[in-house]
Amino acid sequence: MSENQELKNKVKKHSDILAKLGTDLAKNQFSYKVEKKKSKDYWVKRITEVEKYNEKGLEYYNEIHAMMNVINEKEAQMFLLRVGKFHQLGSELVEIMKKIKDNPTISDSKDTQKSQWSKDIKNKLTEQSDKCLQFERDTNTLFREFYEKYIKEILE
Repeated sequence: MSENQELKNKVKKHSDILAKLGTDLAKNQFSYKVEKKKSKDYWVKRITEVEKYNEKGLEYYNEIHAMMNVINEKEAQMFLLRVGKFHQLGSELVEIMKKIKDNPTISDSKDTQKSQWSKDIKNKLTEQSDKCLQFERDTNTLFREFYEKYIKEILE
C-alpha cells in the first residue's frame, strides 16, 4: 500500500470516529447558558450535564488531536494544549457551579440582600461560562482551518 493511501486510510478512520462523536455531541444540544434557578436539584442536574458534556468533548478533541498528529505533529501538539485548556475551563465551571449548588439562593435574582461573596460567585459563573463558550468556538475554528488546509485534500 502506498504512503498516500495509508495516510488517507488513517485520516478516514479518524474522520469516521469524529463524525460519530460529533453526532453524539450535537444530540446532547448542550448550552453553556446558565439559568437563574434556586433549586438545588437544578444545580445537581446541571453539574452532571456539564461534566458529561466535558467528558464527551474531551473525547472529541482528543480524537481531533490524534488525527492532526497523523498529519502535522507540531500543530497537533499545539492543539493538545487546547484540549488541556478545554478540560481546565470545564473543571473550573463545575467548581463554581458546586458552590452555587451548596447555596442555591445565590442565583435568586429577586434577592436584593446579596452578599459580595454571592455577587462574586454569580459573576464568576457568567464569566466562566462565557470563557468556555468562546474557547470552544475558537478551538472549533482552529480545527476547521486545519481541516481546510490539510484534511480536505487528503480525503478527496
